[in-house]
Amino acid sequence: MTTPFADRLIEGVRAKNTPLCVGLDPFPDKIPALFGNAVEDTSTVLKFGTAIIDIAHKHACVLKPQLGLFEQFGEMGYAVARMLCAYAKQEGMLVLLDAKRGDIGTTAEGYARATIGGPPGFGADAVTVNPYMGKDTLEPFITRAQAEGKGVAVLVRTSNPGAGDFQDLQVGGAPVWQRVAEMLAPECARLRGQSGWSGLMAVAGATYPEEARRLREAMPEALFLVPGYGAQGASAADAVAGFVQAGGPMREGGVVSSSRAVLYPQTAQAATNMADWRAAIGDAMAAAAAELRTACTS
Repeated sequence: MTTPFADRLIEGVRAKNTPLCVGLDPFPDKIPALFGNAVEDTSTVLKFGTAIIDIAHKHACVLKPQLGLFEQFGEMGYAVARMLCAYAKQEGMLVLLDAKRGDIGTTAEGYARATIGGPPGFGADAVTVNPYMGKDTLEPFITRAQAEGKGVAVLVRTSNPGAGDFQDLQVGGAPVWQRVAEMLAPECARLRGQSGWSGLMAVAGATYPEEARRLREAMPEALFLVPGYGAQGASAADAVAGFVQAGGPMREGGVVSSSRAVLYPQTAQAATNMADWRAAIGDAMAAAAAELRTACTS
C-alpha cells in the first residue's frame, strides 16, 4: 500500500531539514535567453524546467508546478508540464500540482483523475483545489487521494491582496475562511498518516500570519501549503507562523512555496553562461532553504 502523502511530505521535509517548496512558474519573458525563446519554442520551457529540477531536488522535497502558466503555451505546454512532473518524481521530489480545480460531480472526478490519477493523468502526489462551489467539489479528490495515498490542498486563506473580498466576509460571527476550515477539519482524518499529519492540506498565505495561527487551531492535523513568501513580501517568520513544535528540533506543519524569488533572482537573470546561472539559482534556493530552516528553529 502506498505510504500516505502526509507521511511522505513530512519525511521529505525532515530529510532536507527545511520546509522549502520550489514553485515552477514558467514566465516566457523571464526565462533566460540561455535556454532559447520560450514564446517561439516550448522545448525552451522543458529545458528550463529540467535545469531547475536538477538544482531544486538538492534543496527542497516538493516541486509545485503552476499548471496555468504551462497551459498558456497550448497543448505542448501541457505536455511539457507532464514531462517535468515525471522528471521531478524521478529525481525524488514530491509533485504538488497547482491547478486550483473546483467543480462538481463527474467533472470533478475527471479533474481528480487528470491531476492525481495515473497515466494518462499527471500522477501528481497532491493537487490544489478551490472549495467555493461547496463541499461536493472536494469529495472526488479526497476519495481518490484516500485510495491512492495522495494529498489535496484546499484554498482556505490565500495570500493575494484581494483574498479578503470574500474570505473575510462574516458568516455567523466568523469569517468565511474560518468556516471553510471548520468544514474541512473533520475530513482531515481520512488522509491522516502514521505521522499524525493529514494530507488534506490548507492553503494558508504567509501574508496573513495571524490568520495562519488561528487556522492551525481550527485544523490542528492539516499540513499547510504556504504561498506568499519571497516575491510577495512575506518573511520566513510569517511563513511558518502556523507551524508547531512536534517533538523534533524544528517546528513543522507543511511546506512554504517560493517561485519567482528562486527561479528568477537578479544574479541568474544577469548570467551570461550556464555555469553562472546554475550557481545563482543554487545560491537562491540554498538561501531560501536556510532562511526557512532558521525560522523553524528560532
